[in-house]
Amino acid sequence: MKDFHHPDPLTLREKCAYGMGDFGSNLMLCIGTLYLLKFYTDELGMPAFYGGIIFLVAKFFTAFTDMLTGVLLDSRRHIGARGKFRPFILYASVPVGLVATAQFMANDFGLPVKTALATVLFMLFGLFYSLMNCSYGAMVPAITRNPHERAQLAAWRQGGATLGLLLCTVGFMPVQALLGNSPSVGYFCAALIFATCGILCMGWCYRGVRERYVGITPAEHKSGILRSFRAIFRNPPLLVLCLANLCTLAAFNIKLAIQVYYTQYVLHDIHLLSWMGFFSMGCILIGVFLVPGCVKRFGKKQVYLGGLLLWATGDILNFFWGNSSLSFVLFSCMAFFGTAFVNSLNWALVPDTVDYGEWKTGIRAEGSVYTGYTFSRKISAALAGFLPGIMLTQIGYIPNAVQGSATLLGLRQLIFVWPCLLAITAAIIMGLFYKLNEARFAKIIEEIAQRKKDNEPETPAEKSNLSAVIQ
Repeated sequence: MKDFHHPDPLTLREKCAYGMGDFGSNLMLCIGTLYLLKFYTDELGMPAFYGGIIFLVAKFFTAFTDMLTGVLLDSRRHIGARGKFRPFILYASVPVGLVATAQFMANDFGLPVKTALATVLFMLFGLFYSLMNCSYGAMVPAITRNPHERAQLAAWRQGGATLGLLLCTVGFMPVQALLGNSPSVGYFCAALIFATCGILCMGWCYRGVRERYVGITPAEHKSGILRSFRAIFRNPPLLVLCLANLCTLAAFNIKLAIQVYYTQYVLHDIHLLSWMGFFSMGCILIGVFLVPGCVKRFGKKQVYLGGLLLWATGDILNFFWGNSSLSFVLFSCMAFFGTAFVNSLNWALVPDTVDYGEWKTGIRAEGSVYTGYTFSRKISAALAGFLPGIMLTQIGYIPNAVQGSATLLGLRQLIFVWPCLLAITAAIIMGLFYKLNEARFAKIIEEIAQRKKDNEPETPAEKSNLSAVIQ
């Protein structure tokens, strides 16, 4: 299995640089995920329902911009020394940072204008973020063909994402309170600082990684949005992964969006958010470092399912016994520890489905496969942004006021029960339907290598025999 090893294995420096990419992108993404809804409701005076609609419309739009990014990547024919993916990482990061900051600018317009402006800014953010982040994620098969190195890159990526999320969770609100003589000015200044750091980190990633296996999609393979959809439905492991990820990402984003409300109104200590973020994200980091070793010993699917079990258990315990600050932090640490394995392996499994698609169709289309996958993530994020806004309205949330008992119960259900049910659903989907294990993946890679070596199509009988083994 010669293709598993390239002559220059990935160095620690390159893995670190790749992880910095998700650290930087999450500095710009998570300030919106965590605090934009609260900025809308508490500073712009929007009803929570309007915030949910903005998230729904903008995320659905960016789901299709992800597809268009895949079309753009797969249609590239003249690829220079900088590679197929790296230029987008660098050049798209600047507008991402600028729009991320502009979203936190207060204004005195009427509600319709505020809503329209917020929606347009969120859509622009999604457009540029798609160009940057989809290119970043789709680059993994071009960096290495070694499945263990891919798992390591996924761990470094999740580590970077976790550090970005940790810094946003722990540091954004203190910076917001420290800077500016009003909350609105503080939000803008904090967003500017985080976005600037994010841009610098993306530059670090651009300089530190190298594309070794750049494939050009054949000219007869016409890229398009419909082909990205076909990349999902003609690739069973990718379809299963998309469905599972639809559940896990929605669950994770709902927790992030509601936790700022939960700590303020249920536990009456908004500063606890920083401590909870510090300890829970620390647990995620520990989990991320354990991912490569656990995968090597137990396999990706088993580790993925184990992470979902820990996640669901932590949420169940928190719903029934998480009424104090201490118990909330402890049980949240258990749940977030479980998410480390799930979120890391989401990214480690995608490159495997790229190879499966190449084996099945004879065409290697990283862009279509990856952006087909991120389409499901954006749909999930749209629902995760929409549901909290709608549910906050349904449970009677009133900004900056004492909440009633029904509202407090609703907050507890939103942050614990819904994510737990979604995690269990994801475990059922992956447990029953994901069939691309390590042994089958090894056979696929061996067959692809043999095809390239022979440089001639296999006979129908050979393909039929291999299909019987893998499927």
